[in-house]
Amino acid sequence: MTEESDKHSLDWLEAELQDTFDEDIEIEFAEPMLSLEIRKIYREAHPEMLDRKVYFHNLLRLQAELIKVQDWVEHTGAKVCILFEGRDSAGKGGVIKRITQRLNPRVARVVALPAPSRREQSQWYFQRYVPHLPAAGEIVLFDRSWYNRAGVERVMGFASDDQVEQFFQDVPEFERMLVRSGIILLKYWFSITDEEQQLRFLMRIHDPMKQWKLSPMDLESRIRWEDYTKAKEDMLARTNIPEAPWYIVEGNDKKRERLNCIEHLLTKIPYQDVEHEKVDLPERVYNPDYERRVLPDELYVPKIY
Repeated sequence: MTEESDKHSLDWLEAELQDTFDEDIEIEFAEPMLSLEIRKIYREAHPEMLDRKVYFHNLLRLQAELIKVQDWVEHTGAKVCILFEGRDSAGKGGVIKRITQRLNPRVARVVALPAPSRREQSQWYFQRYVPHLPAAGEIVLFDRSWYNRAGVERVMGFASDDQVEQFFQDVPEFERMLVRSGIILLKYWFSITDEEQQLRFLMRIHDPMKQWKLSPMDLESRIRWEDYTKAKEDMLARTNIPEAPWYIVEGNDKKRERLNCIEHLLTKIPYQDVEHEKVDLPERVYNPDYERRVLPDELYVPKIY
């Protein structure tokens, strides 16, 4: 790469940083309705949070690499499946949002399934997940996955001991089958401390824009923290297989959590740069006989701003 092209790349990066700063600030502005008191408590609990400028610079760099991954997946017909698991409020959704923020939703899609219907409860356990697995040229991100059986279903008593044991017997072979079929399968567990979860739950309670994130199940998870810990430890021990190992992401600092996860993810996908044909904008065709119609005023959105 020449000195001139290096300078051009840096100029582009600087321009892109400036151009996307407002958008990123909007996404990062996570406590719009919080009282100053609660914000102060949160900041005191996180005295060594990652510098915002460092965060944004690296986030944009990593998102540029994710676009290269997307191009490679489309070009090669690769199939990528990423599972995001962890405690409630551990930051799974925030990481998923940053991964998909600049990607084509036709290539990278998020799967967040609701509680199973009565019909689904009568099916083979993995059956409702199979239709969402990636086809060639797709990246699928599961915001919670079949590991619900080893976590919430087990702890809350929605699955019997026999069903949980059957899951542990089946899931290693199920995942080996996925890997043998050519799917790149990555499994991430997002870990936060007891104190951090309590603080984030309190913030959600006091933030009207985030209260929807708190379900009765989330509140119950606070009571059963130790039960969830035991279930997690058992799950990691019994499903951490060479073909599809678990990767633990420490999440007390949301910004570091996001960057670390994306950085790691990039090392696990054997992507390469894909050459693109040069795109030239064609000349617009003008028809001298064409007259643009004047549309009625009521069709237009009022210009309030």
